[in-house]
Amino acid sequence: MNLASSALHLGRSRHPAAIICLCTIFALLSGCAATTRTLDPDVEQHYDASYDFSDKKQIVETLTNSLLSSSAVPTESGKPVIIVYGVDNETSEHINTGGITDDIRLSLIKSGEYRFLNRKQRSNVQAETNFQQAGFVPPEQRVSEGRQLGADYILSGTLRSIEKKQPRQWRLNKKELIYYSMNLELTNLESGEISWADNVEIAREASRPIIGW
Repeated sequence: MNLASSALHLGRSRHPAAIICLCTIFALLSGCAATTRTLDPDVEQHYDASYDFSDKKQIVETLTNSLLSSSAVPTESGKPVIIVYGVDNETSEHINTGGITDDIRLSLIKSGEYRFLNRKQRSNVQAETNFQQAGFVPPEQRVSEGRQLGADYILSGTLRSIEKKQPRQWRLNKKELIYYSMNLELTNLESGEISWADNVEIAREASRPIIGW
């Protein structure tokens, strides 16, 4: 007997307790149904105090605008070449910091002020170059060796966090405070000097009831 036939049978039985029980089952089943909705990535969204895509967007925009408006790295004579060495994650969360540097790199490339080396593809570039130079490609179609760009600057940084929770006590809501600090810097490859640096700080408090789904 399926759920529909059970409902019909209980409805005919006219037992109030059975009808109430069936209504409760229907309410629970409908409440468990999955729903989805499209969010605007430009609108700030937070469900708790943890790092999320809105934080990444704020970090990327702030640091990109800071570098583009800075005169610490001269761009008048030519586009500086940058190689990304990533952002160290020193938080207690599993955060893909590569998403931060990827978005910053994309914004800087679109600005037309900087050029970037593809560090992740270095081994593939070398393998393809070796394949061409081994004689499998006609001489006129081979790439020239020793023509790759050299980096002028290294882009690197660190993401840190401090997390605080309320001590155990009788209360209706549990509060959590998380502080994030994202530091980014450009190091001059020739001199070793930090030519530019800036940071973004985010502090957020979240509160949730002790009892809930």
